[in-house]
Amino acid sequence: MSAADSKDKEHRLSLTEVVEALLTDGLIEPTIAAVFLKERRYFRGDIHPLKVIAEQRWKSLLPPHKALDLDLLSEWLAGWSGLGYFHIDPLKVNFAGVTDVMSNAYATRFRILPVDVRPNEVVIATAEPFERAWEVEIAQIVRRDIRRVIANPDDIAQYQVEFYNLAKSIKGAQAKGDVAATGTNFEQLVELGKSNKQFDANDQHIVRIVDWIWQYAFEQRASDIHVEPRREVGIVRFRIDGVLHQVYQIPMSVLNAMTSRIKILGRMDVVEKRRPQDGRIKTRMSNGDEVELRLATLPTAFGEKLVMRIFDPDVLVRDFSELGFGDSEATTWRGMTTQPNGIVLVTGPTGSGKTVTLYSTLKHLATPEVNVCTLEDPIEMVEPAFNQVQVVHEIGMGFAEGIRALMRQDPDIIMVGEIRDLATAEMAIQAALTGHLVLSTLHTNDAPSAITRLLDLGVAPYLLSATVIGVMAQRLIRTLCPHCKKPGGMRAEDEQAWSDLVAPYKANRPTQLYYPVGCLECRNTGYMGRIGIYELMPMNLELKRLVSARAELTALRTQAQKDGMRPLRIAGARKVAAGLTTIQEILKVAPPADDLG
Repeated sequence: MSAADSKDKEHRLSLTEVVEALLTDGLIEPTIAAVFLKERRYFRGDIHPLKVIAEQRWKSLLPPHKALDLDLLSEWLAGWSGLGYFHIDPLKVNFAGVTDVMSNAYATRFRILPVDVRPNEVVIATAEPFERAWEVEIAQIVRRDIRRVIANPDDIAQYQVEFYNLAKSIKGAQAKGDVAATGTNFEQLVELGKSNKQFDANDQHIVRIVDWIWQYAFEQRASDIHVEPRREVGIVRFRIDGVLHQVYQIPMSVLNAMTSRIKILGRMDVVEKRRPQDGRIKTRMSNGDEVELRLATLPTAFGEKLVMRIFDPDVLVRDFSELGFGDSEATTWRGMTTQPNGIVLVTGPTGSGKTVTLYSTLKHLATPEVNVCTLEDPIEMVEPAFNQVQVVHEIGMGFAEGIRALMRQDPDIIMVGEIRDLATAEMAIQAALTGHLVLSTLHTNDAPSAITRLLDLGVAPYLLSATVIGVMAQRLIRTLCPHCKKPGGMRAEDEQAWSDLVAPYKANRPTQLYYPVGCLECRNTGYMGRIGIYELMPMNLELKRLVSARAELTALRTQAQKDGMRPLRIAGARKVAAGLTTIQEILKVAPPADDLG
């Protein structure tokens, strides 16, 4: 039978057929294929041929000679069979809608999975391009056109189970909890704290939904999970590499129960919904690694909004180079943070990675010979090597009071979550003057601005010049996906962007840039992960003299740059030249010189 005849005939793929097609397309060696087919008696018919071939770990004979893994083979099968290829991204599939197309039993029988429902067509994924018997039957039921696409057979098997189980859980939970959807709109917000009838937040349907959302947030490298009530439905969004992605829409009754479930696990007051609350949960990823979730609720017009910040304990054991420090930056930072006493400040807006930098630094400093104490609001990550203290304003335990208490605990190193007022600043200075190393944060645009911010709070200039060792400003930038980034010369549109980036600083123009492309590894964003860019300002004698004289911010910045401080934009430009990120990413994140007042 010819290949054309085989494609026209209704049948399930055979191992011989697939191997011969790969040979014809020039992807595998004839000798290897012949030996492999001789041993095919070990092949079990219930295993998809692509899976058997993928297990051989052959490399494609065609450039760029990638490994013939299951994703690549599935994409090849789509092209060979004349169908489209579809990568199943669970965060982009409306599982409640697609599972209404057919029953779980029907999908399992034909090893197919609906992945998209549109007004005029239903898209159904299969790994068997020549099995079509089900197509006419489904088309008659849904009264829409059917478009078949090829997908990874492992993905189809996995998501058949998960989509149908999750849809069943949501429908089951909604059937029990329709009453709970009342009392959450803006007009009834004052009633939120009262005991409206709610269904059990520990119901197995709700447990399964919450666990599933956590699982996928971990797998997708999300840093935050947002659970947001709306008028009609609830929204679940993940922040991945600093960008929010809407991933689910969930009925409000189910969303309310999910929030209650998470609040119970976080030891929060489930009944109280009129005021913000904080909590934390410790759980495990699918690979067994522990992970911490910091919870924060907020009453909104349509109910409680819940944000879960995900903290990976592995960040505490990262080397400074993994955080984005260059060699000279790491040397300067170590020099600043290994002083016996004084104040080291880290500045930047919320979400710029200050906490991770401080925790990683403290982890390096926390040897058995020293006593490391932290004062936080709230405690971000629990670390056994530190003595961590939670600020509780309701009982008069603020930052200033906490530092005063820590001073009586024989500390060597004190980390203060944030210097917000004069009282905290003065206590931090007092700790530094009495022989302690103090690390803390401020919200300023750049390093020199931290000095003027403290002066504005009312700190005496001579105290600053006597205690501040140095200041570091930082930002987080998305890094290009190493699997798909593409090299190229500087494009015409990037010439002006580069000029905007480095002006008014001097920086060599790179001869080659790298550009985002998008692939399965990076979810077609072109970026994967984030690293820091840093601006370090050690305090030398000349800077201390300017501080004592209450010099203007411009004078401080000019002197710091003269002494070797590399501005954030220049630090970012170096990352661009190294092929780690793009000009546009630095322009978006790092402030220009005229915005640093």
